[in-house]
Amino acid sequence: MTFNHYKMKELISDISMGPFGSNIKTDCYQESGVPYLNGSNLAGVTLVEDKFNYISEEKANELGRAVARRGDVIVTHRGTLGQISYIPSTSKHERYVTGNSQFRFSCNKLLLPEYIVYYFHSRKGQHTLLSNSSRVGVPALARPTSSFQTLDVEIPDIDTQKRIVKILSSLDDKIELNNKINDNLQQQAQALFKSWLSSNDFEYVPLASIADINPESLSSKDIWNLYRYLDTSSITSNVISEVQTYSSVQDLPSRAKRKVKNGDIVYSNVRPNQNHFGLIFCNTANLLVSTGFSVIRCKDSGICNEFIYLFLTQKEVIEEFQQLAEQSASTFPAIKPSDIGAKLIPYSANIAKLLKPTITTLFSFIQKNNEENRHLAELRDTLLPKLMSGELDVSDIELSEVSDA
Repeated sequence: MTFNHYKMKELISDISMGPFGSNIKTDCYQESGVPYLNGSNLAGVTLVEDKFNYISEEKANELGRAVARRGDVIVTHRGTLGQISYIPSTSKHERYVTGNSQFRFSCNKLLLPEYIVYYFHSRKGQHTLLSNSSRVGVPALARPTSSFQTLDVEIPDIDTQKRIVKILSSLDDKIELNNKINDNLQQQAQALFKSWLSSNDFEYVPLASIADINPESLSSKDIWNLYRYLDTSSITSNVISEVQTYSSVQDLPSRAKRKVKNGDIVYSNVRPNQNHFGLIFCNTANLLVSTGFSVIRCKDSGICNEFIYLFLTQKEVIEEFQQLAEQSASTFPAIKPSDIGAKLIPYSANIAKLLKPTITTLFSFIQKNNEENRHLAELRDTLLPKLMSGELDVSDIELSEVSDA
């Protein structure tokens, strides 16, 4: 496989920074319009479209080249460095406003946007992308668009790019399909829960009366061969993205204090929202989470953790916790574990009989799909450097229909 050396500026037809923060303030947001991107939308290779803020069409028109379109690539240049995603031809919207911590670029005919994004997700690509970063204060790329255009990359011909993209995207497509199935399963579980709520056959009790809040903490007596740790960036919308491992307790981050068992609920105390919140389906021992989480474990055999999870993910419950967080005196908006324990939850002795079997079955399918996705992601990440380096020959792969956007 032959690779050609380029500067990124030789592969880009257009590049532009996002708008200044003063150009878009929170009072610009509205219920619909043109999506305004933030870091959560750049969590994968393709744009994540599960949640947006919107601005008006008129405001978007004022921002000119800061508006991205299908086929464009978005890069974070301040904050969570290393994020890079492209907007696929199947995106929900035709236009997106680049965030003020991002820049966008369009590829010329020598480069597939899908390929360059996969490249920059590889270890070598990440090293290249972050070569001009500064860690003083808020992490940032120096002179973002200028320095990005000077990066050296090795790129194969366009047909080889298509073959490599076909292999990697087939794995990502299966992951995305599983995610859509899981969304549907969760909607079914929520519909069942809401149907039960409409019966009014329950009483309200404090959550702490039926569940333990932070039931176990790491102690000096815990001597393990391996310590597995989740921080608040490790969980997005009930999916674990990364488990960090440490060989000794001395190496652990100081916030790694709370023990977690398979099936526990974890909830981010800091800036509580739907994203950093989930049921832990992780069949692994010695799992710890940051003190930025509250761990919730059902202690009443009449109900299940899944039921509590469905209650706590209700929009009105999340909004209530968000208001409590904004009223806190801490540096960051945060709730206390006692706030969660004091929350009144509907309770009835017939929950187990009516709901538990079906709810647990639905979530067992979700768990199975999440586990398959983990294996698919591991396979993709194993193949990625081998494909990008030319170690694996792809010449016999039949070309797929990939856009030359």
